[in-house]
Amino acid sequence: MNGSDNTLLLRIYIGEADRWEDRPLYEAIVLKAREAGLAGCTVLRGPMGFGASSRLHTAKILRLSEDLPMVIEIVDAEAKIRSFLAALEPMVRGGLITLERIEVLHYRSGSGEPPADDA
Repeated sequence: MNGSDNTLLLRIYIGEADRWEDRPLYEAIVLKAREAGLAGCTVLRGPMGFGASSRLHTAKILRLSEDLPMVIEIVDAEAKIRSFLAALEPMVRGGLITLERIEVLHYRSGSGEPPADDA
């Protein structure tokens, strides 16, 4: 994947309270991405934000801190990302999904060992 011209960054913007089946949606998406064999996935929790409803979500006000913004970033080859979008469709009912073309400069395990299977 290093130096590849056909690499995409998939970003999924959802709320922390969003759910899929019996778990948080962000967790379900990460597990689905891992199951699909995608190269990498990271979840970022935002301290403040708003979306299509313009309702402010912030960690500063206890009443509004129940549904903080979550951003899931997934990186892989374009074909794999576009294929994964079909799996996301029933899961993400609200929020925002974006794609952008990126150039990967460095991608390898820090330990030099294969990834652990620690689900």
